[in-house]
Amino acid sequence: MIEVILLERVEGLGAMGQTVKVKPGYARNFLLPRNKALRATKTNQELFDKQRADLEARNEAERAKAEKLGAKMDKLKLVVIRQASDSGHLFGSVTARDVSEAAQAAGHEINRLQIQIDTPIKALGLYPVKVKLHPEVTIKVTVNVARSAEEAVVQAEKGAAVVKAAAEKAQVEAAFGAPVEGAAPEAAGEEAEAKKPAKKAKKAETAEGEAEAASEEPKAKKPRAKKAAAE
Repeated sequence: MIEVILLERVEGLGAMGQTVKVKPGYARNFLLPRNKALRATKTNQELFDKQRADLEARNEAERAKAEKLGAKMDKLKLVVIRQASDSGHLFGSVTARDVSEAAQAAGHEINRLQIQIDTPIKALGLYPVKVKLHPEVTIKVTVNVARSAEEAVVQAEKGAAVVKAAAEKAQVEAAFGAPVEGAAPEAAGEEAEAKKPAKKAKKAETAEGEAEAASEEPKAKKPRAKKAAAE
């Protein structure tokens, strides 16, 4: 672990001016090259103390700018067109670069490094994605992942569930070669299978009853025959 002086607020670490301990790789690959921190040395601490007022003033100006930009982007919905299977699974995944390009197409300058995708996007649908406009300003935008602009419109208006249901229905119809009404084929198949034993049992019961009736009929006639002989 090494100590660094934070030049801005870093989520999970601390605020500007704090000295914190971090892993060498995190400092070397992220904090230091992006000017988010300085190595905690006596010289750097003195340098930071001299520049602190200017750093705080600059941070305040950038935060105000980010808040203003965030207000304009409130409830922003970005459309990402991707190829997908009939079940809605993407051939790949949506990345921060894809979201950044969609934002630029919509007239918003968002760097891919500002975009935070917590869970990989690997299917069609609507996804909330974080955009860090400033260390202290984070907004959420909705990423609408669809196979076409028309599908994106339907998805935005009626929800991803409607598009998914339509895709599943189309897949079922393609598999069975005819429109499927009412219950799903799986349910219909299960119902048919469930009825088979009942039909077999009923048929066996009917056959058993007929056999029983046939065997009892001669027995019923014997007493009559004996009575006629006695007379």
